[in-house]
Amino acid sequence: MSLFITFEGGEGSGKTVQARALYRRLLRLGVPAVLVHEPGGTGVGRRIARWLKWDRSMGLSPVAELLLFNASRAQLVSEVIEPALEAGKVVICDRFADSTMVYQGYGRGLDREMVGRVNNIGTGGLCPALTVLLDIPVDDGFARVAGRTRDRFEREEAAFHRRVREGYLALAAAEPGRWLVIDGRLPRGEVARMVWTRVTATLGNSGRTVSEGHAEVDRD
Repeated sequence: MSLFITFEGGEGSGKTVQARALYRRLLRLGVPAVLVHEPGGTGVGRRIARWLKWDRSMGLSPVAELLLFNASRAQLVSEVIEPALEAGKVVICDRFADSTMVYQGYGRGLDREMVGRVNNIGTGGLCPALTVLLDIPVDDGFARVAGRTRDRFEREEAAFHRRVREGYLALAAAEPGRWLVIDGRLPRGEVARMVWTRVTATLGNSGRTVSEGHAEVDRD
């Protein structure tokens, strides 16, 4: 049975590291899995990602950001995510619609109901079964990534990123059944164990069980 898992978090939270670790672990156990990220994941998405994150000549408005993120998302859902889910795979996505809600809704200050409606169009109504939030204070996150080249969003002031963090925590509090909130400052191995515990429980609820000693055991 298919499963859609997303990873969310602010800059330097470690979400990409954990998404990749989960993907590799599933593959080692013989569980068919796909790893994607936003924005990107398709030819269209990669072009949009360059505009959104790296093209300093483009003065994008918050609404333009909202629409571009969802254009990339719609293509990713149609081209990659939905076919993988239909094939019974576990899909892991590094950022999804919740990122747009917190960055463009809470961070940029766009009307959140509008953001939600546009997100719903971009996702086609697809919602993750599990969303892992790696929560980390803004200053700690940026200390981790000091020295690397910053994209348009990473160059925003600290107040913007604090609003993003507040948005994430608000979304998680409103929908605790879907969200797993983990302190992103914990050691990587401990975070990975916490993620794996929740993932195996979620897979079990979906009719699939996974153990370290078996490639894959399925079924109702």
